[in-house]
Amino acid sequence: MGNLKQTLFQEKILIRIYLVLLLIIIAFFALRKFLKTSPAILAKYMKVLLLCIAGVILIYLGVTGRLNWFFALAGVAIAFMLRLMPAILRYAPQLHKLWSHFNSAKQNASQRQSPARPTGNMSIEEAYEVLGLKIGASEQEIIAAHRKLMQKIHPDRGGSDYLAAKINLAKKILLKK
Repeated sequence: MGNLKQTLFQEKILIRIYLVLLLIIIAFFALRKFLKTSPAILAKYMKVLLLCIAGVILIYLGVTGRLNWFFALAGVAIAFMLRLMPAILRYAPQLHKLWSHFNSAKQNASQRQSPARPTGNMSIEEAYEVLGLKIGASEQEIIAAHRKLMQKIHPDRGGSDYLAAKINLAKKILLKK
């Protein structure tokens, strides 16, 4: 009888070891797939997964009769929001201004990451015009005009990336001449 119990115990341990090994193998392949998947698809799957987990938890709590705390928490949250509503409405213009400032900063950051580059199809006459010079200006005049314009229009001083690129292109074309 004792030998039978020991054999059953060893079989249970062996089954648990196999299950742990199976879980490790599944986790390995899932991690490889996770690393190869694009972030947009991962975000979509994560949202679906979180909604499914929340749904399963709510269903479990409802079936076991432990959902009353959820309704109490929802009631407190609704009461808190109703009490907070006058303050939110009072500060709504400031909140809107802060939100629009945040969005514009985000857009400016994305524009700085990919600055607009003008095409290299600029004529020599157009390059002189961009720098504000007469045709046939000397190399020193080109460099001086470029420096003067870049000090005014540099992106670090609030200027445009596009205009700075145009000025640089004009200088490049005229000095290669």
